[in-house]
Amino acid sequence: MNTLKDRFFRESKPSGDIRVVNFLKVDNSTTLDLFRYQARKNPVYAEYIRLIGCDPEEVSSPDQIPFLPVESFKTHRVVTGPGKETLIFRSSGTTGHQASLHYILDEKLYEESFTRCFKRFFGDPASYCFLALLPSYLLQRNSSLVYMADRLIRLTGHPGSGFYLDDLQKLSGTLEGLESSGQKTILMGVSYALMDFAERFPMKLRNTRIIETGGMKGRRKEVIRAELHEILQKAFEVPAIGSEYGMTELLSQAWSLAHGIFEAPPWMRIFIRDPYNPFRHLPAGKTGGIDIIDLANRDSCAFIQTGDLGKLNEDGSFEVLGRLDQSDVRGCNLMTAEG
Repeated sequence: MNTLKDRFFRESKPSGDIRVVNFLKVDNSTTLDLFRYQARKNPVYAEYIRLIGCDPEEVSSPDQIPFLPVESFKTHRVVTGPGKETLIFRSSGTTGHQASLHYILDEKLYEESFTRCFKRFFGDPASYCFLALLPSYLLQRNSSLVYMADRLIRLTGHPGSGFYLDDLQKLSGTLEGLESSGQKTILMGVSYALMDFAERFPMKLRNTRIIETGGMKGRRKEVIRAELHEILQKAFEVPAIGSEYGMTELLSQAWSLAHGIFEAPPWMRIFIRDPYNPFRHLPAGKTGGIDIIDLANRDSCAFIQTGDLGKLNEDGSFEVLGRLDQSDVRGCNLMTAEG
C-alpha cells in the first residue's frame, strides 16, 4: 500500500535526519482513495458499510461517505490493514460507561498531527511555558490528551512547563512568577479543574492564554460553554477563553481561540448530519450531529460519526453545542446545549 501512503504524506529531508511530513488537505481524490482503502481493509468499517447497503464504488464525493458511529471503538478493534499496535489510547469515560479504545499503529502520525496543528493556531511551542491542569486524565492510563500535553510540554523546553494534579496553590505561584517575568504561557485544563482554580485563586492574567478541554467528569454541575467562559474570564480578567475539541477516537484536534468558534486543520473536515436521518448532511447554519473526516486516522477509521451536537458556519468554522441524547431516537434531546 506504499503508493496510497505516499498520496497522504509528502516526505522530505531539509536538513540532517529531520523528516518533515506535510499533511494533505481533505480533497475529493485523497479522501475517496482513503475511504475505499478502509472500506476494504478495515473489517469493522467494511461490515458497517455492508449492513447499511453502501457500495463504496458508488460513493463519488466526501459528503456521501458513511461515517462510522464512534461507539464502535467501545466494542471493536477498529484498525485498517495489518499491523500491531504500539499504543492504545483509552477514553476517560464516566462511571458505568464502557471506555473507547483507539489502537495506534504509528504514534508518529498523532505527534505530527497535534504539533503541526498547535503551530498553526498558536505558533512555536518553544515560545511558551505550557501548564497542564488535567487531574482526571492524569489518574487514568493511556490518555491521548495527556500524551499530547506531555509532548507539548517537552517541546516548550521551558523549566516551568509541566502537569498539575491537585496542587492548585503551587499552580497559582507558578503563574504569578511567569506573569511577573512577562513569559507567554498557556494554561490548558479540564473544565471542572479550571473552575476550582478560578474559585480559589482568581488573579489578573496578562501573558497567559487559558484553554479549556471541556468536561466536568461528574465532579461539578454541567454548564454550557458560554457560562464556563464567562466565569473564567471574570476570575482571570482575560478577554477570551480558548477551547480544544478532540477525542480518543481522533488523531487530530480543532481549536478555538475565543467564543467557542472552532477551526479544524486542513486534513480534518466537519459535517453536520440530520439528527433524524444520519445519512443526510445539513447546510451551514443548521444544528445537528457532528461527523468528522480526519485523514490522520489512516490506520483506524477516518470517518467518524460523533455523539456531539454542533453547527457549521459559512466560513467552515463550527460550534459544539452539547451532546445528542441517544435514548430518544425521534428528536434527540439536547444536553447542555445553548439556546
